[in-house]
Amino acid sequence: MTAAVDPGRWHARLAELATEYEVPGTSLAFLYEGEIHEFAAGVLNVATGVPATTDSLFQIGSITKVWTATQIMLLAERGELTLDTPVSRVLPEFKVADPEVTEAVTIRHLLSHTSGLDGDLFLDTGRGDDCVERYVAACADLPQNHPLGATQSYCNSGFIVAGRVVERLTGTVWDAALREQIIEPLGLTHTWTLPEDVLRFRAAMGHLDGAPAPMWGLMRSCGPAGLVSARAADVVAFARAHFDADGLLLARPRALWEPQVDIPNPHTMGRQWGIGWILDEWQGHRVISHGGNTIGQAAMLWAIPDTATAVCVLANGGHTAAFQHALATELFGELLGLAVPPKLGPPAEPYETDVERHAGVYERTGARLQLTARDGRLTLHVEPTGALADRQPRLDVDLVAVDDATFVGRPDGRPDWLPVVFYRLPDGTPYIHLGVRATPKVA
Repeated sequence: MTAAVDPGRWHARLAELATEYEVPGTSLAFLYEGEIHEFAAGVLNVATGVPATTDSLFQIGSITKVWTATQIMLLAERGELTLDTPVSRVLPEFKVADPEVTEAVTIRHLLSHTSGLDGDLFLDTGRGDDCVERYVAACADLPQNHPLGATQSYCNSGFIVAGRVVERLTGTVWDAALREQIIEPLGLTHTWTLPEDVLRFRAAMGHLDGAPAPMWGLMRSCGPAGLVSARAADVVAFARAHFDADGLLLARPRALWEPQVDIPNPHTMGRQWGIGWILDEWQGHRVISHGGNTIGQAAMLWAIPDTATAVCVLANGGHTAAFQHALATELFGELLGLAVPPKLGPPAEPYETDVERHAGVYERTGARLQLTARDGRLTLHVEPTGALADRQPRLDVDLVAVDDATFVGRPDGRPDWLPVVFYRLPDGTPYIHLGVRATPKVA
């Protein structure tokens, strides 16, 4: 038995949830029973008061990575490469700091976040059509965050390299290839990558601490990792194309759902990574998803292929993670009778464990993490580093043990808990997994 969609209720409920979680503006679209339903609430910019509408464009951030992975798979279906093709075979000029990784890293490593390339190199290489090419050239000194294939760690850099692979094999810039391969075949009228195109539409402004962010978007070189702007209905239409093997996009869309690696911290986004997609299971239903965060904007896409249901929610600030989870819990429960797993929180009874072994300094490109043990308690301090350090908040949070390796903490002012997992690689090296990123212990 299926539930009927009540448009009036969801118009009102979206606005209520946005207010509860301090989200200035939001847009929601979902595919259900073959029909796309659209809703919007709030404003695109608190300084102008322009209302959010269903045709407004928001930055979808890293959901872009699924689009780039789809571009690669379209090329694979044409016989241009395979997932196990070494990157250097397509890009002979490609180099990173470790010469063995330069030779051995494959397309599969890039698209499953297992390359070990230190992934948060945000580098402005200009606005020209050569920006992705120049970014890849700048990776020559990029170090390893972990050994090739040893674990999963979120890697923006790897997807920008994948975007350059697309450019080489299509003979055009990534933005143009995206239009030719995906946007135009699907008839997506409200999906763009460059600000001069986005500004022709109603466009959302990101907000930090309730005020408009100091800048609108990221540098163009980050395109293949996170520069798509779209209306929610276009993102849902993109997800819909992954349900069908009738020529909409891919002959075998399921190839992107095949598990590639377990996520060491399954409490943030999902249990496994596929090719681009994050993979999970809710009450026996396969769930494919991805999220995205830019400067004050956040997006989330969930799809449940066996029910042909997809949901996209876009927001321009506020407590977006808690907002997304609350919305998904209510919507999937109402439409499908499906219980979204609750977010991990502290245990009902205090759990005692040795926290001293986790204390120390953990560091990767983009962040330095200090774990301090005092009186049997563990405190986390995160110091952003690199090009976006002044755009990201420092974080101080007391952690509560869930088990010997898993902790949660609630940063000041946030309604949700932050999950942290400590683990070791097969060679014994200690790591912390936070925000889908692995960070090695350095001191």
